[in-house]
Amino acid sequence: MTTAGTSRTIEQNSLLAILLMSSAMLIVPVMDIIAKYLSADLPPLEVTFGRFFFQFLICLVLALVTGQITRLRGTQPLINYMRGILLAAASLCFFTAVKFMSVATAISIFFIEPMVLTILAALILKEQVGIRRIGAILVGLLGAIVILRPSLAEIGLVSLLPVATAFLFSFYLLLNRLYPVTDGLLTIQFSAGLSGSLMLGAALLIGNVAGLEGLAFVMPDSTQLGLLALIGLISFAAHGLVVAAFQRGTASLLAPLQYIEIVSATLFGYLVFADFPDGPTWFGIALIIGSGLYIAHRERKLKKTVQTAVAEV
Repeated sequence: MTTAGTSRTIEQNSLLAILLMSSAMLIVPVMDIIAKYLSADLPPLEVTFGRFFFQFLICLVLALVTGQITRLRGTQPLINYMRGILLAAASLCFFTAVKFMSVATAISIFFIEPMVLTILAALILKEQVGIRRIGAILVGLLGAIVILRPSLAEIGLVSLLPVATAFLFSFYLLLNRLYPVTDGLLTIQFSAGLSGSLMLGAALLIGNVAGLEGLAFVMPDSTQLGLLALIGLISFAAHGLVVAAFQRGTASLLAPLQYIEIVSATLFGYLVFADFPDGPTWFGIALIIGSGLYIAHRERKLKKTVQTAVAEV
């Protein structure tokens, strides 16, 4: 699970954009696989804290080396920190989910995000949603129900955490619509790392002091510390790849490539944990992907219609 960021004037190169986006979608599930592996011994809250803390350290070091330390505050710091808090909460929900369910299943459920975003945009931003997109939303949600059904029976309400992740990430995207990103990649990543570390660190401290089961800090060994740092590095790199891809290619070209993440998660999940989705799960995945692609297609068509209408005025 990752995000797109700012775009600036860079020569368009569709082939390179596809390569960059595909690379990002291939490595993002590696982060989730590592998180699942670590969660066997470390609380998901601590794993999530490590992801944001090491991202923060990487950004800080790069800023010092490149002389960009004064730019880290950004032009809209409060909004940037709010973005980081939403991403941290979403990551915590997701890393907690993969402790109990396969990464491929969690990612597949998370991909109801385009449907959730469409609903929230209609309710909050008063965007018009036609009957076709409503139909696509219902199909996608049906796919999620198909996937969730056995998980709800086996592990209970924790299986709804990928749904919570989709809602939190949708609010993150809504925030981006209301306040378009104006700062550079390093500033955005630094802000997310700092705000996420502060929020999750505070929660970890409270859990440790209160002795809450599953929230108390566990001292990682050298291997676990290295894997936590690797999660932070993968997050930083994947975000950079996605931003670079969107700078060189259109959203309509790149959006379908996000579903490579499901294939990658399935492959790595099988190799590491011997997890493999069953037939009904694949059917649910197909429904979610199909509805997500249709929503993207309808939004692209509507955007072109609006642009044409504006040009004719």
